[in-house]
Amino acid sequence: MREPATTGTAPGRPAQADAPFAEFGLPGEPGTEEFWAAAGAPASVPADGGGWLTLFLWRGEAAPAVHFESWSEPVPLRRWGAGDCWYATVRTPARLRVTYQFRVDGTDHADPFNPAGAGLDRSVAATPDAPAQPHWPLVGADDVLPLPETRVRWNSARLGGRRTVRVHPAGGGGPVVLLLDGDDWLYLHPAVTAFDSAVAAGDMPPVTLVFLPAKDREAEFTCRPELWEAVRDELLPLVAGTGVPADTERLVVAGQSLGGLSALYAALEFPELVSRVACQSGSFWWTPGAPRAGDPLGGPVGGAVAARLRERPDLSGLRVAFDVGEHETRMLPHCELTEALTQQAGADVRVSRSPSGHDRAGWRHALLRDVAWVLA
Repeated sequence: MREPATTGTAPGRPAQADAPFAEFGLPGEPGTEEFWAAAGAPASVPADGGGWLTLFLWRGEAAPAVHFESWSEPVPLRRWGAGDCWYATVRTPARLRVTYQFRVDGTDHADPFNPAGAGLDRSVAATPDAPAQPHWPLVGADDVLPLPETRVRWNSARLGGRRTVRVHPAGGGGPVVLLLDGDDWLYLHPAVTAFDSAVAAGDMPPVTLVFLPAKDREAEFTCRPELWEAVRDELLPLVAGTGVPADTERLVVAGQSLGGLSALYAALEFPELVSRVACQSGSFWWTPGAPRAGDPLGGPVGGAVAARLRERPDLSGLRVAFDVGEHETRMLPHCELTEALTQQAGADVRVSRSPSGHDRAGWRHALLRDVAWVLA
């Protein structure tokens, strides 16, 4: 769901003048040890007409390009002279947090100068006006994230196949928070650390995190009942059998993209199971034929979920927090209609916008904030 590149001074296109390294706070001749010693995370300066110019640097012999998560097309870097310094100054909008990586000779790399990583081959950059994300620590590309000690082996009769589901009692445990795409929150973004910090700070009550990995996202996270029958009849009894405190009566489902679609679908079709939802950038464009269409987002606004909501189900027992990236311009109509119809059906609804595109780096803060809100 890549958004069109921002217009202005051709976002993603290096400036044509000499590289203005000094205005980004880098001393010395580019490529010298003094210069590289001062290099850090992508730096931004105000751009004419608003937004920012952000400098990306790479050190090496082969030509790199910087690839962004959903926000912009790839950007080739230019070489400074004949040395090992490559750079691009990219026009970025106000309020943007974005995942990116460098691709060199077909191999992806995290930014070696940026301490904010997201897995082995990705980094996270933010413009100076992007709000802070409290509780989420800096994690380098080589850091190993903590894994919960408790795990269950789930051999699902309904879904088929085996998967390992990790369980973590933040603050001693409490209501179950089911994290869809759980492996991303285990191995790319440190949800264990972030939830522990939020509970310790009093920003949310103790919860029990259940990290649900996906085997086939399109099959499992679209509007089909099998996943939620399996969660109800197979997974939650396994979690209860671990001995970890786990209140399934106040189950929260947190999902992003197709996971957000699935979370709201579960609340619609399994209200006795799911009454609290934290949904970020839900794929509410989805209809059964949309993934194979030439333009999946170009179909009916709100997709299959909006059609179901027009039947006016009674959602008076539902509490749902919606969030979507403010730079996801084509997603916004689908999300806005779904939010309005959910509220009209009687749900207690909260709506917010994150300074990002369709990007887990932008969903992190909303995840903590919205789980806390639906449990308030």
